[in-house]
Amino acid sequence: MPLLSLAHFTVIDADPITLIEAAQIGGYDAVGLRIVAPFPTDHIVPVIGDPDMMRSIKSRLADTGLRIFDVEAIWLSAESDVTALEPALDVAVELNAKYVVVAGRDPDRGRLADSLSRLCAAANIRGIRVMLEFLPYSEIRSLAEAIALLKDVGPANAGVLVDSLHLSRSGGSPADLAQYDQALFSYMHLCDAPAVPPAPEGVRSEARGGRLYPGEGGLWLADFMRAFPPDTPIAIEAPNEQRSGLSPAARASLAMSRTRRLLEEAGFK
Repeated sequence: MPLLSLAHFTVIDADPITLIEAAQIGGYDAVGLRIVAPFPTDHIVPVIGDPDMMRSIKSRLADTGLRIFDVEAIWLSAESDVTALEPALDVAVELNAKYVVVAGRDPDRGRLADSLSRLCAAANIRGIRVMLEFLPYSEIRSLAEAIALLKDVGPANAGVLVDSLHLSRSGGSPADLAQYDQALFSYMHLCDAPAVPPAPEGVRSEARGGRLYPGEGGLWLADFMRAFPPDTPIAIEAPNEQRSGLSPAARASLAMSRTRRLLEEAGFK
């Protein structure tokens, strides 16, 4: 069975300690921790610059045996100051995270490439791998666009994060991954959704609150998981507003039970 991580977005209302406890109850191996707000209007519990919170996180990780798998979510925009983002990378190092999730929001391709290059360099010297995530409502909208940007940048150590929903809603399919170096794909984001996508204006809202837990929808998830190298870690990212009345632990547990059933049905052991 591959490593299973609880992405913070699945229970985005949970503070870091509640996130860790929800993952323990749900039977996860790790968690993804949101330490940078993707948009100015997004609320997160501050971790950067809060030594008390850092101590609490480390203590709870030690108590539970879990670890921080990745940190998120740096959206590079026209206003991004890479130097100002370095404290987020330092937090990732202190929490022993292996990856930082990055997306592109800058419409100026040259400036975006430069920002990504400098961020990758800063992450690389810290032993952190940048995972560039494409989203249909960002400036890097597809797997091909993410690969092309990395080719332009030529970072020493960066990969592409493929989310099952974003792959589907960008018009892609699991077969697309075979066209590229498999070493780019350190892990995957897994969720489900109806096979038929919403209207274009509904893609962002679906991604941010209308996802289904793995196995509940109509996406090609078994083929998607098989498109990655064996034992590729899986981060379950499935925010679902209809289940917001459940506690973070209940949502995490339900998402895990659905995922384990899907893995078993698909022959993963």
